[in-house]
Amino acid sequence: MPRVTEEYYEMKKKEIIDATYRVCLKKPITGIEMKDVIAEAGFSHGAIYRYYKDLDEILSDMVIRINTENRLDGEVEKILSEAGTENWETGVRKICSGLSDYLQKVGIDLLKVSIYCDVLAMSDPERVLKMAEKLGNNVQSPLLYLTNRLSEYLTEVMKKNKLKPVKSIKEILEFFIASYHGIETGYVLSESYKAEQLRGNYKTDEMLSCLAESMIFMMGGR
Repeated sequence: MPRVTEEYYEMKKKEIIDATYRVCLKKPITGIEMKDVIAEAGFSHGAIYRYYKDLDEILSDMVIRINTENRLDGEVEKILSEAGTENWETGVRKICSGLSDYLQKVGIDLLKVSIYCDVLAMSDPERVLKMAEKLGNNVQSPLLYLTNRLSEYLTEVMKKNKLKPVKSIKEILEFFIASYHGIETGYVLSESYKAEQLRGNYKTDEMLSCLAESMIFMMGGR
């Protein structure tokens, strides 16, 4: 392989990741093969292996880029800092409202890829665990970051306000994750297929508002 600059090397890797992302929009990740990426990227079979040893390494870098470009850290910390433990109910409501804005901002294409990644995790967990080893905590998914941060926050809220939740923090967060995933999937389906019965009626803001109120109730709030 001829000597190339680091800038050129990274540019080629970016082209491969971009091509992989486009392939992911056409078919589920579980059905993607290296030949699909090669064809989309326009690389020769041998050339692509100069940059990546296999498909999973490409997918890992794609997920890293997606997570890095769509972080929630700053917004979440601002909301929780302003709410504090005293105005925690407002904090929970603003977090869920922010998730509605987040769905709109990232767009249907990226949400599709996210759902396909979930399908891969369900169908081949060992493969995904190996891929996850490369990700590390610094590039964890925005939802995983939010869930971990809410766990810390709600635990502190419970202690400071002497609340008696009707469910454990763990159960409340499991409910939060399951509900969010359901809302996200429904949003993608309604926008992708433009189902007539859902057109204009699938309101993520209202659903996430209900999720916030449910979490507040389970925490023992008003």
